[in-house]
Amino acid sequence: MNPALFSEAARLIAGADALLIAAGAGMGVDSGLPDFRGNTGFWRAYPALASARIAFEEIACPDAFRRNPTLAWGFYGHRLALYRHTRPHEGFAILWQIGTTLPGGSFVFTSNVDGQFQRAGFDPAQVCEVHGSIHFLQCIDGCDEAIVPADDFVPTVDDNTCQLLSVLPRCPTCRGLLRPNVLMFGDWGWLGRRTAAQRQRLEDWLRSTHRPVVIEIGAGSHVPTVRWFSESLGVPLIRINPTEPEIPGRGVSLPCGGLEALYGIRDALLAQGFLAG
Repeated sequence: MNPALFSEAARLIAGADALLIAAGAGMGVDSGLPDFRGNTGFWRAYPALASARIAFEEIACPDAFRRNPTLAWGFYGHRLALYRHTRPHEGFAILWQIGTTLPGGSFVFTSNVDGQFQRAGFDPAQVCEVHGSIHFLQCIDGCDEAIVPADDFVPTVDDNTCQLLSVLPRCPTCRGLLRPNVLMFGDWGWLGRRTAAQRQRLEDWLRSTHRPVVIEIGAGSHVPTVRWFSESLGVPLIRINPTEPEIPGRGVSLPCGGLEALYGIRDALLAQGFLAG
């Protein structure tokens, strides 16, 4: 990587009053989380689903919970346990440190459902999970429109078959099946109330800023929610993406992985005296 690019990114940050962190699936790769881009990566992580030729879009949908709830919860239960035990990489701490140096602080906009920003110490009130969170559950039938924490659900999964071995989680009101409060493919039953409240807090925060800068990490164009949001703000954008780094306006394109780029930005900020060593 050209060091001048990191220096330019650092200058944009130093001239800002607030930091918006926009994160896609690539943010978790450096923590060891699987990359589901295409069936090849998905099936590598879930060989039982590969043997059955079940694509990501087929298991990550509400109908999967109706057709075969133990298989659907085998997949999501494995992910829930994985996210609970994954330690966020050092890039999260770098972003948190940058945010604390700016007068307006930072806010996170992410399509990830893994809760890694909260696990890394970010204030949950400063995180917008646009596709929901696997750490919360809802009734598959939308009973009472209730969204409940998944804290009491401890899934046991047979990794060889991707089947849930423990008891299926049940709605406390109607005893129907609970599913993750995650926006899936073809999902007309997702309860978005929790995310809507997060989005309102984000909009309020944006109105309080004057010169925000966006650092976007690992957001691809296959599911472009994060990229679209980053570009819609019309503010300087630092896009970190090893395969799709192009930006449409003012900013810096960093064609590398998230942790590598964040190390480079941190070192440039230290060299410029913006961060304390």
